[in-house]
Amino acid sequence: MELNIKDHWDQLAPETKQWLLNNPGCVVLPRTVAEIIHRATGITPDADQHGQVSLSAEDVRFIHGQSEAGAGTHRTETTATG
Repeated sequence: MELNIKDHWDQLAPETKQWLLNNPGCVVLPRTVAEIIHRATGITPDADQHGQVSLSAEDVRFIHGQSEAGAGTHRTETTATG
């Protein structure tokens, strides 16, 4: 089963979202991140023998877009405070 991050974004904890945003080029999720997402969403994505989950091209584009959108906000906050 595919993860489909976009449809479950609101179910993810802020820390999980931040990890994804900090790693927008990641195409394979480590098993710990995949397990955290599974617990939050109930989805059991297809994993390799090491428990890692490959993200779809759609998931990668979505995360990259979220990261870029957040980067604009972060730069503004950084400029304002420092």
